Amino acid sequence: MKNILLFGAGKSATSLIDYLLTNAPKQKWHITVADHDMSLIKSKTGKSYYATPEALDIKDDTARQALIQATDLVISLLPPSLHILVARDCLAAKKNLLTASYIDPEVRALENEIAQAGLLFMYEMGLDPGIDHMSAMKLIHSIEKKGGQIFSFKSYCGGLISPDSNDNPWQYKVSWNAHNIVMAGASGATYKEKGKVKELTHEHLFDHTKTIQVPGLGKLAFYPNRDSLGYMEAYKLGDLATFMRATLRYPDFCEGWNAVIKLGLTDDHHKFATNDLTYTNWASHLVSDTSSGNSEENLAQFLGVSAKSKVIRQLKFLGLLSNDTINLGEQTNAGILQCLVENKLKMEPADKDMIVMMHEIEFERRNMATRMHSYMISQGEDNIHTAMAKTVGLPLGILAKMILQDKVTLTGLQIPVMPEIYNPVLKELEDYDIRFEESFE
Repeated sequence: MKNILLFGAGKSATSLIDYLLTNAPKQKWHITVADHDMSLIKSKTGKSYYATPEALDIKDDTARQALIQATDLVISLLPPSLHILVARDCLAAKKNLLTASYIDPEVRALENEIAQAGLLFMYEMGLDPGIDHMSAMKLIHSIEKKGGQIFSFKSYCGGLISPDSNDNPWQYKVSWNAHNIVMAGASGATYKEKGKVKELTHEHLFDHTKTIQVPGLGKLAFYPNRDSLGYMEAYKLGDLATFMRATLRYPDFCEGWNAVIKLGLTDDHHKFATNDLTYTNWASHLVSDTSSGNSEENLAQFLGVSAKSKVIRQLKFLGLLSNDTINLGEQTNAGILQCLVENKLKMEPADKDMIVMMHEIEFERRNMATRMHSYMISQGEDNIHTAMAKTVGLPLGILAKMILQDKVTLTGLQIPVMPEIYNPVLKELEDYDIRFEESFE
């Protein structure tokens, strides 16, 4: 019997838990799911003989380390800042670790120790990052193998609401961690275009969003995602003139979110008292030192838009002009915004989300310039069995199976850019209707 330990039973864990439990009888696995919310765990594991729910305070070192010591493989779907706790324990207990999150500086500092211990810490093994790396590297290696020389690489991915459930002025609903949505783009973005390195601050990330055409969906807006340049080396495309990784949204979202940033609603540093403070008064103080006058007109004037504009409708939909009291104690603007987003943009039970990913690669082969598009669209089933959960969780589950079947010899701190990982994972993902279509120009 092999034991798998999963930390985190939130939105992204549903499909992963289903996959592990489905495979457990044949593979002879037992899965322990640890989270602070026991009822949440049980809603995902049911009464499965192959699962043990474990209520856990992740900062309880003794309890956490005991769970890790007793397992064969660890998967973490915790908030990014907490992965380091698990990573250090896995290193001490000599356990392999899988997660969908980005490699951060703290775990990067452990890179040599991980390699020396002969362990595999596979980070960025979800959707974006994850499936984007694997599908991109499969294309890149295929082009290079045929003698093609790549000169432009652009990759786009977005967690969106399905057109059938797209019924609010934001054209967006929450299918993953709301805090990450609020803080998206907080560190700005860096990318390369036509030989020049471009840098955008958070304040200007949504100023002039561009659009791309996605087959069957029409135009989607995009904004550059984090530091694209760090992946040029990982992809072995260090001398490209154009290299960009970007996030996809419906155009209306980007226009509204630009206003949210200009209002300072994503500030997560300065706390203030919110008890007895109305949303209207809060909104008024965002644009002036006094709460007098018409809040709607003040907001519009501050943003340079009409009081009847789509942006003001979006802000009203969120509840910024409500006379309800906030009553969240000491809170930041970002904390208040997160509560509004979770409440006003939540997915209803029958709502379906959608994942869209597209790679655009320009290359030259035999003196002929070619542009390739490779795209994937995945639809969710409802607000629990989401496309987001499927695309984040399944790559982790498939790799876990490969490791426990001794089909992976790779060690060290890695991301999934190598054929021995991406070929079998992408192949099995097709069994779950996660597949890419290609076109050439």
